[in-house]
Amino acid sequence: MTELFLIGIGTGNPDHLTLQAIKALNAADLILIPRKGDEKAELAQIRRSICADVLTNTATRIVEFDLPQRDPATPDYVQRVEDWHDAIAAVWAKAIAAAPAPKGRVALLVWGDPSLYDSTLRIASRLRPQPNITVVPGITSLQGLTAAHAIPLNDLAAPFTVTTGRQLRDKGWPPGSDRIAVMLDGETSFQHIAAAGVTIWWGAYVGMPQQCILSGPLTDTAPAIVARRKALREAHGWIMDIYILQREPRLS
Repeated sequence: MTELFLIGIGTGNPDHLTLQAIKALNAADLILIPRKGDEKAELAQIRRSICADVLTNTATRIVEFDLPQRDPATPDYVQRVEDWHDAIAAVWAKAIAAAPAPKGRVALLVWGDPSLYDSTLRIASRLRPQPNITVVPGITSLQGLTAAHAIPLNDLAAPFTVTTGRQLRDKGWPPGSDRIAVMLDGETSFQHIAAAGVTIWWGAYVGMPQQCILSGPLTDTAPAIVARRKALREAHGWIMDIYILQREPRLS
């Protein structure tokens, strides 16, 4: 392998693909599609549909592989993720080696963008020999959320913070800004902060046909989000959601 394309595909809507992404997919000799089990089969199907829609290069091969699971027996979170990334890199290498030549250009379709709370670049750095990596940026869920609610990401002349549900739950509201965007939150961590004076803009599957958004004062909206999120996860077998929180400056 000489070149690895990490292609941001947006939030699942084929219309999110850039012209650069379409050109990169068609320039690839091999496209790898991960499978994440039956419950998340739709995620692989979306990638297949994108390839079917935009691929015109009949020589491009598509190879699917099963993603390994994180080992819950490892108590340390960081070490658990590091071990998982090692395992994924090994699966990538095996899938590439098993594909018929030529395999000079390999592409991976990355949900959102490879640069924002995504581990694809860290996993790619584990490959040996190290390939030349080309990143094709994509629309992020954060952009999809602000577009869905028709709001700017930052308040006038004010900073904002992007963080994770784990950080919000364990460390509380991050210092330095009154507006935060929260990603990778599987536990609705907004329930662990003081809700008074806080507004939330929440969205699930942003940019996709099944998009669902809710907004309003956190005190009133949090129970509705928790219930809706549970119902959506049960209906689809998976969920990707994101939200922005804004607190009144006097609460700083």
